[in-house]
Amino acid sequence: MKGSRIVITHRVHPEIMEELSRYGSVFANEGTESLGPEVLREKSAGAEALMVFMPDRIDEPFLACCPKLKIVACALKGYDNIDVEACAGRGIWVSIVPDLLSAPTADLAVALLLALTRNIVQGDREIRSGAFRGWRPVLYGSGLPGKKAGIVGFGRVGRLIARRLIGFDLIVSFFDPNLKEDKSPVAVNRTFDLDELIRESDYLILAAPLGPASFHLFDKERLGKVKPGAFMVNVGRGSVVDEGAVAEALAGGRLSGYAADVFEMEDLSLPNRPTSITQSLLDAPDRTVFTPHLGSAVAEVRLAIERAAAASIIDVLEGRRPGNAVS
Repeated sequence: MKGSRIVITHRVHPEIMEELSRYGSVFANEGTESLGPEVLREKSAGAEALMVFMPDRIDEPFLACCPKLKIVACALKGYDNIDVEACAGRGIWVSIVPDLLSAPTADLAVALLLALTRNIVQGDREIRSGAFRGWRPVLYGSGLPGKKAGIVGFGRVGRLIARRLIGFDLIVSFFDPNLKEDKSPVAVNRTFDLDELIRESDYLILAAPLGPASFHLFDKERLGKVKPGAFMVNVGRGSVVDEGAVAEALAGGRLSGYAADVFEMEDLSLPNRPTSITQSLLDAPDRTVFTPHLGSAVAEVRLAIERAAAASIIDVLEGRRPGNAVS
């Protein structure tokens, strides 16, 4: 449909703007910060199509301000920040990009595990401080071969993490109560007992989506059951853990280290989420490694994600069902 209004909530590649401009006027946020709820409502009031990202919350009050809206195209895989039921009730399509983010997120999970267990960040700080004078018997880390890794959440990301960890000669097991069929690669064990998994794992990698069952899945009580000295990496959703409880587990020595690319403050579907990362986590630099949600931050991957979201918008504007629709 020509003459449509399309709103893109975050900066995208110029070729995406050019492609969508053939269908009408396109507004795109050119900055790196979110527009904010009020500005987003104002810009979207007459829009037929939205391309949204992780920081955007699309709920019923927002939709009430967008009477012409036909599609919310999510340039992401997880969509807990979108009220899909409210969109469906208004006849609005919601589409996602389910596959493109998985491999780079799995890569980052392994990178975080290596950075955490081999003291890479501390080593970098030592070099830059001027303290390095050649080899010394310091910063001994934890090796991977022969150790046990437990993956919590065995969707696309979890399975790709498993494949990568097998290459490091780890003994890999996973827990995922929602998995209907066993899609595990060769040499990966499935357990139906989460507590058993965490008691036995030297390394825990969280790749679970956020939902009622996974909210604070790793709270103070469960963290008290992990194998003493275990390391944990979170690339699922921030609120799968209680960050305050993680900080306590680090301080008490139950966890040797925690790495994360996701944080509780990001989970827009939770009205009582914290507004910042737990300070006690930030105050433990020798036992933590953090990245600012870089799971899919690969240039060619981001372009492919934007293209997929744009294709869904074009489908709807041309009267077709969008690919990867979830509403």
